[in-house]
Amino acid sequence: MHALLAIAAQADMQTVNHKYVGPGSCSAVACHGGIQPRNTTKVLQNEYSTWVTEDKHARAYTVLTESLGRQMSSVLKIGPAEKAQRCLVCHALSVEKEHQAREFDVAEGVSCESCHGPSSAWIGPHIASSAKHVDMVKLGLIDNKNLAVRSEECLTCHLGSAKKDMQVDHEMIAAGHPDLTFELDSFTAVEPPHWVEKNPDPLFGMRAWGVGQAVQLRESMLRVSRRAESGPWPEFSEMDCITCHHSLTGPESWRQKEGYAGHRAGDPPYNLSRFVVFRHFADEIDASTNQQLTADVSKVAMLITSMSPDRAAVESAANGAAKLADKLLGEIRDAQYDKARTDRLLKEIANDADAISKQGERAAEQATMTVDSLYIASAKAGGTNGATRAAIDQLFAQVKNPSGYNAPMFAAQMKKVAGTLR
Repeated sequence: MHALLAIAAQADMQTVNHKYVGPGSCSAVACHGGIQPRNTTKVLQNEYSTWVTEDKHARAYTVLTESLGRQMSSVLKIGPAEKAQRCLVCHALSVEKEHQAREFDVAEGVSCESCHGPSSAWIGPHIASSAKHVDMVKLGLIDNKNLAVRSEECLTCHLGSAKKDMQVDHEMIAAGHPDLTFELDSFTAVEPPHWVEKNPDPLFGMRAWGVGQAVQLRESMLRVSRRAESGPWPEFSEMDCITCHHSLTGPESWRQKEGYAGHRAGDPPYNLSRFVVFRHFADEIDASTNQQLTADVSKVAMLITSMSPDRAAVESAANGAAKLADKLLGEIRDAQYDKARTDRLLKEIANDADAISKQGERAAEQATMTVDSLYIASAKAGGTNGATRAAIDQLFAQVKNPSGYNAPMFAAQMKKVAGTLR
């Protein structure tokens, strides 16, 4: 048997022994620590340098020691944030000693293995000229080429997961932690490139958006289910935060003018941002499944917004929605993508301005990232539209200050985006 495959076979029998070696093991100039990218190898070989100088993940630990980190740790009464596992689980590569193959500095932040997995089994074999990605995955490398897997890995911190026993809840938000948002294509676009796109797809952005939205909805439903099963209830971080955290004074409140359809005034509605935009694509991919999904998500929203929901009912509805989102994920992953579909979806979302805007600032934020991603994908596949670009840029201005969000103004700007689309 080929030596590399023999190692893989051995590792398959010892998956529980996968350990972390720390980012220093990747930093040699001959490995990933070069200054200039190379074009004579399969990888750029400056990935470590890009991470340490340009990537915000490398500074994730440092923020724990700054003023906001100090303030939050004081409010939460957890001691120094840089020593609290509640914070370190996402702000650093922080694992127990038995999971470390060698000592490394937790202060290095969110480093290589945070996203690529424990490397003790694959760090040696992966440098071989005959090494194949599929074999490295068998050795424990996280398959980030797979968009669904990539989304899942990002969301362990950018949403919260049972895997890391991590969640940003209402207590943490009240202490000062930002609320969590996610959109795979937008987040990928701002990540300093440390990989080579061997087969660049001009419509990659749309595919990444669709897969990321399906995974995010599924994982958000599973989070609701976990919270309904145990812990404080209701968990206010599941609500539309800005419903409460804004000014209600005077006759200028658009919320009071709109009224509170579907729930009592004063009851904060469930945050539907992870569904209200995605539903358009879900309906095109599989209308029947989307109809069932809409019913389950609507039930989750209705129960949670009631402020006194039956936990078992919420858990059941959320689990049902998660299963349907997972079904759609498979269909979205295998779907065909072209400029016509991208443009059609972009128009549908832009023309849904009123309904999206009334779901609150988080839905508006998700819609803004979405139309930006879809426009960029469409432009790459066949030309730009300066008027659309300018209108989308102004849309970002509408969600710059969450507490000052104004639904009619956002809807008006989204309609301007729609008006520029051919």
